[in-house]
Amino acid sequence: VQLQASGGGLVQPGGSLRLSCSASGSRNSIDGMAWYHQAPGKQRELIASLIPPDSTSYADSVKGRFTISRDNTKNTMFLQMNSLKSEDTGVYYCYLNIHGVGTRWGQGTLVTVSS
Repeated sequence: VQLQASGGGLVQPGGSLRLSCSASGSRNSIDGMAWYHQAPGKQRELIASLIPPDSTSYADSVKGRFTISRDNTKNTMFLQMNSLKSEDTGVYYCYLNIHGVGTRWGQGTLVTVSS
């Protein structure tokens, strides 16, 4: 099972980005999914999670600005990021907990928030 993350890039403060993470190689159900953020020089931290069917949780730092969602038909998860701040800069990793398979990480996608 592999995860492919995409959607990162350079955005101005106050802007928006939508990250995607596609899973391939498994048809098993998903027990949970999440997005992590690793700011430069800091540890990776959990910022958003979704327990199917629709139970979501967010770190205080992104609450009200970020939204985690999924498209079951395409085995894809998303992170909609609005009102971006400079402190949102960093690498974003997707994470899946696949029933009967275990956990998988995406390769990370870089987001830079700068004017």
